[in-house]
This record gives sequence, structure tokens and C-alpha cells, in this order.
Amino acid sequence: MALSEVSPSPLSHDTVSRWLKSRCFRPKDLWRLVQPSIDKKSPWVLIADDALIAKTRSKKIEMVHYQYSGNEHDVIAGIGLVILLWHNLTTVESIPIDYRIYDKDSDGKTKNTHFSEMLALAKKRGIKPEAVAMDAWYSSLDNLKSIRSHGWVWVTTLRKNRIVNRNIQLNKLDISEEETLIHLRGYGWVTVFKFTAKNGRIDYRVTNKDNPTREYVKSIMDARWSVKHVAQ
Repeated sequence: MALSEVSPSPLSHDTVSRWLKSRCFRPKDLWRLVQPSIDKKSPWVLIADDALIAKTRSKKIEMVHYQYSGNEHDVIAGIGLVILLWHNLTTVESIPIDYRIYDKDSDGKTKNTHFSEMLALAKKRGIKPEAVAMDAWYSSLDNLKSIRSHGWVWVTTLRKNRIVNRNIQLNKLDISEEETLIHLRGYGWVTVFKFTAKNGRIDYRVTNKDNPTREYVKSIMDARWSVKHVAQ
């Protein structure tokens, strides 16, 4: 079945997933397919995610590079993807709306470059998310400033050695579990919450939202962690 034969009516998450796994779409074709399923009346967030299509048996294939796989917890050969997902906070459904193939050898673009370009395109498409959620990998100053320039809220985690305030590492500060205002060097004032896991791991979750609550930040980041890779 050709893409032109796809019904313009809204598609379920399962339907979209089946189509993505069985057919290859260019980014613009993907948007054309899923756009009718985007319910802009419900609260939703944009989530940046990575996926790695394993090609461990491949010798020489274009775009295949050795990269870290979260599923395998090891560096393997594969095709890397940067994916932008729409996540409905009410129905807890996630739908990919854009993607880029990470192949720096061919286009010179980093994952952060792809991420920034996809956000700019989402803005042009009239998308207005509750927030943009991403992990520490995408928390560079350029990315945070880019999201702010679109008028959007962002929620992310910062690495413990991130420099804040007056040249101090984040983990050297007395961070409250309720909220702590910090000055992110090169950006401005943001709010950080400390989350301690049962195994003792500490995550520093940060947002540029005005007067955020701990529950708000947790809900946004929980949504991100609930998302599974679309490409397997």
C-alpha cells in the first residue's frame, strides 16, 4: 500500500507503530501520516529520544557506525536515529512526529544539530507543547537557548559536574528536594530538584518553567522514561 492510500483520519498509536516497522518513510512522509492523530487539545509534551537499529552482522553498509546501545548496554554496529515524539499526558500514548539519521560522515551534523533542526521545524508546523523533555545529552546551552527562543518550557536532567552559580559543580551545592534556584552559566536562572532513587542514585532535574512544582517536573520526566524506542 502506498503512503498516498493512507486514510487522513486519526491513527492509533499501534497502527502508527506497525506502519513504521513495516515501511520506510522520509521524515516529511512520517509527519503527513501521523499529523491527523495529534490531539492538540490534550496536554502533551515533545520528547527527544535516541534509537539504534542494530546491524551487528553487517560488514559494510552506509550509515552503520559503532555506537552505544541502551538495550545492549554496549557499543555495537548500527544505524543511529534521533527521534522527536509527541506524548499525550492524558492517554499516555507516544507517536513519533519526526526523525533524523545520525551519520556525521555524510552531513557533518551532530545529534544536537538534528535535535535543534527538528525543534525549529516543529515550531513552523504550529506545535505548542506543554514542555520539551530530554536527557542530559541534549541539555547543552545551545539546545536550551533554542527551546527558549521558541517560547517553550524545557525539562531535563543535568550531569552532576555541570558548572553552575559561581563556577561550582552542581553536586557540590546543597540542593533541596523541594526546589532550588541556580544560575546556569551562559543561560540564566533555572530551578533544580534533587531526586534520590532507592539505590542511592541522585538525579538533578531542571526546568526553566516559572514556579514549577516537584510533581510537575516528575510527571514530565516520568513521561520521557516511559517512552520506548520506536526503532528496534
